[in-house]
Amino acid sequence: MVITSQRSNVAAYRIRLTDHLRHLIMKRSELLFSAILVPVDYVMIVVAGLLAYELRFASGVTELRPVLYALPMREFFPILLVVGVLWLMVFALSGLYFVRGIRRFVDELTRIFFACSTGVMLLIVIIFFQRELFSSRFIILSGWVLAVLTVSFGRSFVRSIQRGLFRKGVGLHSVVIIGQDKTTTDVVRHIYQHTSLGYRITARYETFTPELLADLEEKLSTSPYEEIIQADAGLSKEQTLLLIDFAANHHLTFRYAADLFNSQAAKVQVNTLAGIPFLEIVRTPLDGWGKILKRFFDTIVAALLLIVLSPVFLLLALLIRLDSEGSAFVKLRRVGEKDRPFELYKFRSMVKNAHGMKPSLTAFNERPDGPLFKMKNDPRITRIGAFLRKTSLDELPQLWNVLRGQMSLVGPRPHEPEEVARYETRHRRLLTLKPGITGLAQVSGRSDLTFEEEFRLDMSYIEQWSMRLDLAIILKTPWVVLTMRSAA
Repeated sequence: MVITSQRSNVAAYRIRLTDHLRHLIMKRSELLFSAILVPVDYVMIVVAGLLAYELRFASGVTELRPVLYALPMREFFPILLVVGVLWLMVFALSGLYFVRGIRRFVDELTRIFFACSTGVMLLIVIIFFQRELFSSRFIILSGWVLAVLTVSFGRSFVRSIQRGLFRKGVGLHSVVIIGQDKTTTDVVRHIYQHTSLGYRITARYETFTPELLADLEEKLSTSPYEEIIQADAGLSKEQTLLLIDFAANHHLTFRYAADLFNSQAAKVQVNTLAGIPFLEIVRTPLDGWGKILKRFFDTIVAALLLIVLSPVFLLLALLIRLDSEGSAFVKLRRVGEKDRPFELYKFRSMVKNAHGMKPSLTAFNERPDGPLFKMKNDPRITRIGAFLRKTSLDELPQLWNVLRGQMSLVGPRPHEPEEVARYETRHRRLLTLKPGITGLAQVSGRSDLTFEEEFRLDMSYIEQWSMRLDLAIILKTPWVVLTMRSAA
């Protein structure tokens, strides 16, 4: 019995060791490229510092702002090398070297921006205590902007090489997908159509069966994989827990599609009352200081964009007036935060009295499953209006709504009173915060979202809000518009 037990322990140990080795081997590509990013980032930071130095002491800049304190290159360069090392530490703490596959460019750019900003703040603090370091504010500010650009360029170059290898089948991340619903089909299709994402589907199981775990165990030795994706949220909790345990025991990554319709809150806080712990449901991180920060950001950005884009406003207004009869701008009734109605501003993209024609077109609604109205070839849209909607330029006047505090740059789509009147009780959670000009649903990469899918994405945004998420959505919006993936 003792010998049998020892043999079993040895066999179990060998299995665990094999799993560890398999996991490490599959990760070698990601480890290699993550390691390459460290020296590339360092070189790009140094390059940004050198460019900032050259800009400061260029003839045009010195004439505009005379140099008060000379800073020889032989003194500046050693300081720059030390600053580069400090910034690498900040990058590491910001998660820029996590071995988790390729991030989307917008997500990585957001992290780079925040990491470089943190690095600048750290440098300013050091200068405050060590004033003799150097006192050129121009070098610091220009170095910050240049670092964002150079580091982004360096990482884009490395990632382009990695994606090229992915297209050739080198270093792919092998996954098993479980599910049979529409979400699963979309995920599978997306992976097959975008090989540059770095995924290879080893197997797909449509349903959870008693033999599934044994089959997954066998496939580890015949067709090794390193991640299980449960794309179907309809699996029972017991089945999901079995998959989680299996993944943990074999050192596999496990991801699953969250059933946001059944979860009522993504975050909870624990507080005590009379010595008893209570769980408080946090509706959104925007409760409190988050709301103040978001409002400050919205006001500054909206004001700047209204000033910068004023020539575009004049040109579009002129084109609209020349194209059809009526005002260049329209005011539309919408429902905002906490069920408050407001007037939404847009460039006019439809003929006069378009709203009065809507009842006669309800039979052509392409979204009969929800309260929203959508019609691809809407006869009410003018020629210039079709262009404005395709490019989302008709929404630019909503910056005025943002400045007035009725909307936000990022948030759920503002809905009409008639649509809100048809909301189910759970849909009214969309009114937790201000509607946005853009949002998670708009940049999802799909223009054919059902109302329930749009609701799920908007609720995910509400429950997981952060300034980083806002910035990522804002940066991604122009790309979505340019590729014509969404219609306003």
